[in-house]
Amino acid sequence: MNTLSAAENLAAGVWQSGLGQVLGGLVLVAVLITAFWFGFRVRTREPEPPKPDEQPHRPDTGALPGEMSEYRRPAEMPQTDGEHRLMPYQLKNGGTSGTETSPDPPSEEKRKWGGISSGGFGSGGTGHGD
Repeated sequence: MNTLSAAENLAAGVWQSGLGQVLGGLVLVAVLITAFWFGFRVRTREPEPPKPDEQPHRPDTGALPGEMSEYRRPAEMPQTDGEHRLMPYQLKNGGTSGTETSPDPPSEEKRKWGGISSGGFGSGGTGHGD
């Protein structure tokens, strides 16, 4: 005995015949075409990109804007008598930096790091100072 109604039988027959897939595909294509059309309309309302002569240019010095190059050296730590400790406000520049500018470049010996070789992944070293 068939328990499906006539409408359900028709819907099942339409789906099995492939007409449902075709209609679903047409709806999907219509939605995609509408989305592209809407995107095209939005894009035509946007301002044009700037021309090459309207682009920002690098300064004549060749340096990047805001970039500065200077030599730094460690700031001197004030010595105490051992009974009193220093507070941050007693340090030079309010304790905000531990370096100061230097007109001379550091010597070759100071630029080299004399610490333990840490190695690295894939470097072949053990990474333990060997």
